[in-house]
Amino acid sequence: MIEPLILEPVMQEKIWGGTKLKEAFGYDLPSDKVGECWAISAHKNGPSKVINGPYKGLTLTEVWDQHRDVFGHAEGDVFPLLTKILDAAEDLSVQVHPDDAYGLEHEGELGKTECWYVIDADEGSEIVYGHHAKTKEELTELIQNGKWDELLQRIPVKKGDFFFVPSGTIHAIGGGIMILETQQSSDTTYRVYDYDRKDDSGQGRELHLQQSIDVTTVPSQNPDSSVKTETSSNIQMTTFVENEFFNVYEWKVNGVATFAQTAPYTLVSVLDGEGELVIDDTQSYELKKGMHFILPNDLKAWSIDGTLQLIASTPGEKL
Repeated sequence: MIEPLILEPVMQEKIWGGTKLKEAFGYDLPSDKVGECWAISAHKNGPSKVINGPYKGLTLTEVWDQHRDVFGHAEGDVFPLLTKILDAAEDLSVQVHPDDAYGLEHEGELGKTECWYVIDADEGSEIVYGHHAKTKEELTELIQNGKWDELLQRIPVKKGDFFFVPSGTIHAIGGGIMILETQQSSDTTYRVYDYDRKDDSGQGRELHLQQSIDVTTVPSQNPDSSVKTETSSNIQMTTFVENEFFNVYEWKVNGVATFAQTAPYTLVSVLDGEGELVIDDTQSYELKKGMHFILPNDLKAWSIDGTLQLIASTPGEKL
């Protein structure tokens, strides 16, 4: 019997986190400062656990390591993708991530290219997305002298927006924003600026100025964001991004929609609504807001019945 891998998320407390993950999705939170739900994760800092089927009780890491056929015998030492939901009750630090070459050399793990789907945003919310420096020398001078208003590019955001954030992009999610993030499976972050914020013990968080200068793309790039939307029987499918790292889609289902496999495996998160996943017209699995699962390689076709908004992702060609 072919089954999806339904996953139990891992909650991560953050200085900038809040309680919206409980309010929006009903998750049990360990505190009122939870910033990240690691929804589909095989990263050592927070692996998701399978809660159904033959792999129940195993972490996603263990399934990847021991049962590679589930993923079409995909290559690679680590499961390449990580899906998160972030609740930014306050501004995140201004930060930048390395590419694979720098990350592997200096941190022993992949770099981080990521993308954001804005689940919700308070009125007036904004993100930091890119910078104004024209040369590495100008970037260095502005960072070392704390000229943040001159350096940082700020963009207003609203619910439903999408942003592709390649490695080397200076960025920050602003307070009042909730996003679903699809990223490479990496936890390497270089902080450029943290608003002189102190943690619970009165200490400022570590900054990584030289690493940030090393890895930041100069001049800042504005990636192509040509979003495509297609409508067919009972589904509106939006393609947000397709690249060497990941492909990310939105599925808006109203009724019964049928799907055929187009990748070795598919990661799926239910952002809204309810319904069911149907396999071979004989197996059905309840779908509800806040669920996360992987459709394995052996599953060549399936249908979704209900009224739902889902974000799906598949590995890119590089992976």
